[in-house]
Amino acid sequence: MDREAVPDRSGVAAVIPAYQEEKHVAEVARRACAQLSHVLVVDDGSNDATVEQARSAGAEVVVHSKNRGKGESIKTGMRHWLERNIDYVVLLDADGQHLPEEISRFIEAAAGNTAKLFVGTRMNNAAGMPLVRRVVNRYMSAKISKACGQIIPDTQCGFRMLHRDVIPHLLGGADRFDYETEMLIMASRKGYRIASVPITTVYSDEVSSIHPVRDTLRFFKLMRRYQAK
Repeated sequence: MDREAVPDRSGVAAVIPAYQEEKHVAEVARRACAQLSHVLVVDDGSNDATVEQARSAGAEVVVHSKNRGKGESIKTGMRHWLERNIDYVVLLDADGQHLPEEISRFIEAAAGNTAKLFVGTRMNNAAGMPLVRRVVNRYMSAKISKACGQIIPDTQCGFRMLHRDVIPHLLGGADRFDYETEMLIMASRKGYRIASVPITTVYSDEVSSIHPVRDTLRFFKLMRRYQAK
């Protein structure tokens, strides 16, 4: 199988899903714009200044009239760039946990690689990750890797890059945080290989939007559904 060349950055675009992120989104968007010419923030019905902050940083902005969930925000962004013939879409969070400067790691990883989906991994150096999160992450990654039929060290990382070929297969599924898990299973079951890219994660004052009980139940419901297939 032919191996991919290094992607031309003009064919790479970013999607930054955001909800109530007025504090961090401008900085994330500004730094992403320094890496790529195409940066889209998808505001998921925020009632703070997220939209204004994102636009002030130079990003293009699409606004959901009401909160639809992170999964739907990601899908809105992927559809947006798919319609504009972008080759690769980078996903990164708006809360500052991902370093836009490391987008280059994903672009470089695509060179000489037949994978169509690249997922960041923090597990090569997880010392800075809170202990509970580290244990839960390893457990969930093991379960999801088994469902995918391939090893994905950090399935909970939202810093990703997808080739346009895989995107049409990922426009269904869940609408909230469980979509990031389901995306991996859907891609795997369509025969796509998933590669991991070492990244740095910054833990500062961000507040997780994940509801520990509700979203954990969604995860187990999702896993039961796919285990039955």
